[in-house]
Amino acid sequence: PAANDDRTGGEVFYVEKSNGRICSQIIGPENSFKTDGGVLKADFTISLIDSDSAEIKINGSSYRLKKNIYSEWISIGFAAAPGIKISGICRFLLKSTHPDVELYATPVNIDPAKPALQISHPAVYAAYFAKRIGAYATLGLAEDTWALNEKILDDAAFLSQAEGIEKEREEMFFDTLDKVKRGLCVCVFDGTDRIQHTFWRHMEQDHPANTVYERTPSQSADAPNAIEAVYRRMDDLVGKTISRCKDKHTVLMVVSDHGFASFRCGVDLNRWLEENGYLHVKEGLSDRKYLAAVDWSKTRAYAIGLAGIFLNLKGRESCGIVDPGKDAAILRAEIAQKLSTLVHPLTGASAVKDVYNALEIYQGPYKNEAPDLLVGYCPGFRASWDNAVGRVGDAVFCDNTKAWSGDHCIDPSFVPGVLFCSRPVLTESPRLMDIGATVLDLFGIAVPGYMDGRPLKLKME
Repeated sequence: PAANDDRTGGEVFYVEKSNGRICSQIIGPENSFKTDGGVLKADFTISLIDSDSAEIKINGSSYRLKKNIYSEWISIGFAAAPGIKISGICRFLLKSTHPDVELYATPVNIDPAKPALQISHPAVYAAYFAKRIGAYATLGLAEDTWALNEKILDDAAFLSQAEGIEKEREEMFFDTLDKVKRGLCVCVFDGTDRIQHTFWRHMEQDHPANTVYERTPSQSADAPNAIEAVYRRMDDLVGKTISRCKDKHTVLMVVSDHGFASFRCGVDLNRWLEENGYLHVKEGLSDRKYLAAVDWSKTRAYAIGLAGIFLNLKGRESCGIVDPGKDAAILRAEIAQKLSTLVHPLTGASAVKDVYNALEIYQGPYKNEAPDLLVGYCPGFRASWDNAVGRVGDAVFCDNTKAWSGDHCIDPSFVPGVLFCSRPVLTESPRLMDIGATVLDLFGIAVPGYMDGRPLKLKME
């Protein structure tokens, strides 16, 4: 049976040996081929070979698993209907053989060789890479950060997973770069993001997460230097790219959309709104996630996600009570003024640098759908995990004790991005939104009027 753990992601199953084997199932996607078909499942069995290895059988094939070493990507077929099989892939990690067998499986990824839905353009591009480099991760956030947060993976196992995905990405990038003789080649390397999110705690001895994630001998010796190591690898990657871009016509840009800061303390905006009379909750509810606890007949403002506060506006919200005119303007200003003075009661540290009015910072036809206020946190603070899922917690401030110990969802002035360019940039204060317009301009394509960005001036040879 599934364990009754209160986990944010993944599934945990407790199983028993029978005749020297362990039988279990991989949980796949919802079965869309049948009404009320439920989730798809694939059976597998595990048999121990010795104290360091085991054999897994799935879909009629056998694979040997070595303790603490990820398997290759293994194809898994889910029977959706007679004659219809959905193909996915995952990797297994044998964590322990004694006294109990512990096995971790990555989230099931779409099989790029036989994708169940289109994941590339053109559609054959995903399969091309599968033939070229073998199976590879296809999830948007492929690194299983919640497995690390929930202590299913330790530092060493997570690093190994992240570095494997990084190598896949590098192979795809250079294969593409070598084939693009004229045009635009773009690749996103998100390892720097994932590693900083999860290993920032190693940069601060007093980070709250270190009270939970003890540095034991079982942890990777590489973990304390993981952030420096990933930047060194990325520096090598830039060097390899430069060596392939030596002609005078090629422009190379290295762009990041944000920097990083410590995430030590979560801020529960809904709790703050409740304490200040802007939000009201129903009594007696055990599940308060996804705003289920909110009493909309009395609530004037609520929060969900990582930065936004929404007013309960008439005409926009289904149970809106705030007039979108003068009343809304007064309420925006009032909440912004009060929240901007928020400080941690024990340390006296300012939690909020600024609160931004969306009507003043956004433009375009959809700005009224944005959060009414955006909170720019100070370094060390971020929206709490409860706030992210719309739960009203018990306190405004709470220590962040998860492995996800660094973040960038704070005031942008504290986490600026980076632009490196192989040509001198003559424009003062370049912006991320200018990069797209610059690329169009380099190819002699007029920048559409609806684009916010403007071409950067580059000194060309």
